[in-house]
Amino acid sequence: MTRKLLTGNEALALGALHAGIRVAAGYPGTPSTGALEHLLAVAPPEVHVEWSVNEKVALEIAAGAAWAGQRALCTMKMSGLNVASDSLYSVAYSGVVGGLVVYVADDPGVSAGMCEQDSRGFALLADLPLLDPPSVPDAYRLTRLAFDLSEAVGTPVLVRLTTAIAHSSAPVEVGEPLGLPPREPQLLRDIARFTKAGAAICMQQHRDLIARLERAGEWIREAGLNIIALGHRGGLGIIAGGVPVSYLDEGLQFLAPYGLDPEAVSVLRVLAPHPFPDQEVRRLLEHVGVVLVLEELEPHLERSVYVAAQQAGFAGRIVGKLDGTLPRVGEYDVRHVVQGIAKALGLALPADLFTADEGPERLAAPRPITVCPGCPHRGTFIALQRAIRRSGYRRDQVMVTGDIGCTILGMNPPFEVVWNEVAMGASIGLAQGYVHAGVQTPVIATIGDSTFFHAGIPALINAVQYEVPLTVIVMDNGWTAMTGMQFNPGTDAALQPSGNRRVDLARLIPALGVDHFFEVDPFDLDGTTAVIQRALTLPGVKVILARQECAIQAGRRGLRAGRVQVVPEHCNLCRVCILQTGCPAIELGTEAIHIDPALCYGCGLCAQVCQRGAILRAERTFSETGRG
Repeated sequence: MTRKLLTGNEALALGALHAGIRVAAGYPGTPSTGALEHLLAVAPPEVHVEWSVNEKVALEIAAGAAWAGQRALCTMKMSGLNVASDSLYSVAYSGVVGGLVVYVADDPGVSAGMCEQDSRGFALLADLPLLDPPSVPDAYRLTRLAFDLSEAVGTPVLVRLTTAIAHSSAPVEVGEPLGLPPREPQLLRDIARFTKAGAAICMQQHRDLIARLERAGEWIREAGLNIIALGHRGGLGIIAGGVPVSYLDEGLQFLAPYGLDPEAVSVLRVLAPHPFPDQEVRRLLEHVGVVLVLEELEPHLERSVYVAAQQAGFAGRIVGKLDGTLPRVGEYDVRHVVQGIAKALGLALPADLFTADEGPERLAAPRPITVCPGCPHRGTFIALQRAIRRSGYRRDQVMVTGDIGCTILGMNPPFEVVWNEVAMGASIGLAQGYVHAGVQTPVIATIGDSTFFHAGIPALINAVQYEVPLTVIVMDNGWTAMTGMQFNPGTDAALQPSGNRRVDLARLIPALGVDHFFEVDPFDLDGTTAVIQRALTLPGVKVILARQECAIQAGRRGLRAGRVQVVPEHCNLCRVCILQTGCPAIELGTEAIHIDPALCYGCGLCAQVCQRGAILRAERTFSETGRG
């Protein structure tokens, strides 16, 4: 055993690698991204690791490998599990040959955007076992065990981390790789197992799935994954799952000065919440007088505890979310453990016990979230503003649908043009809905390049088929930028791993049959404005490809779009450059604006909005690969 400092994502990835995976596929999405990134960095050449075009495709790749007898890992965030769920249910019905583990990361507290989705519900829907590591070391240990469970039972296994575990770092005792002998791929022709051709086949697969889940419960009990420790009879019992398990001991010790004896408390630590640990819960219920259930987000455990309590004739109280004690929103920490125990035992605690010092938050200046210095989306949004205004419309008269990723920042000042955000690729479908609803003013959809590959293509095809008059702006910066600069199908081939090929959106989009296609440089403000303005007057489906590489990635290779220079004697501090671009590289000086050379990418947008010649730009210089 060796001791390594790892994040939860890295621990999970290393656990999968040491379990003998042959294939790993996923789609980037915080907080899960770091797992596949770590595999890309450390996996040997014989392990295939890829960023797939979306989560559904990633799961199907991993499932195909598992059906061929290999061990495979699929990674995604909670929103991605929604995308993959269609295939997940069918794969669950068929079971697997090699081990298949699906890693999903939930985000209580919404630190990375989207929903506070509790993915344990997918385990219930799909009748799949789920392991819920409460710590970074557990992420490594349970991931290795998940592959053993998957192959022992013949079923996919979900492993769930939350942001607090995925992004935390801790020392982990790392074992040696399993050292599985190379497996020859299998070709199993079993129509009754691997198709859904008829009701009889599907119902038998359902029976098999339920039987596999029961066997998984037996395997989990024999492995001792749900740990029970009994205290005083008739006292307090705590059932904890997920992150609250890690705060449990701290909370018990915290309450010792208030009359709580930690040794008197009975505790069930649930590391495998599905299938429900019925035997362990019943054993706890027989021993205690009151039960506290600690789990983030939805009361999945708690509802099942109520059922078990009713069946066992438990007469005590159950404290948790369903009685209003604990919230269904946000991350849990030691405060929730303490408050739950205090409510269960009727302990009197000082009212200001957890009052936080709000001074720094109160004094901090509000700051809108905007795109990075040099981001090409800045030029697109400014041009979109101008095109709407020059076409004779007010901003509130033109619907601009938004999408996931950096493009959604168009909703914030100074742009304030994007109206909504739903899910990957939804902007184009939403836009069609507004058109069909009878909106008479132009309808515009904005979408990033990676999001377009992920889920925007089908929606655009739908618009072409039904000849929906709308304008789509695909904002192509060459990378899956917001989640950490992963490559995508449109990334320059020279910047992808060796052997990959680029899929050029400038060739793909016209091939879909759109009525009008334009390619613009978003750093050319007048040119981009004119193209958008023209598109708003044309019939049919219009697509504008706004193409310029992400400034962060280009900057890492030493590239710049050009240089800008302030002419102080021409500056009257009108702040137009700041108010229109919102660029963080521009500062307000005492006599003239100042541009921070460490932040400035040289895009020249500030020079193009300045009406006084106070900012000048040099010609832009790009290398071939710098054009994204």
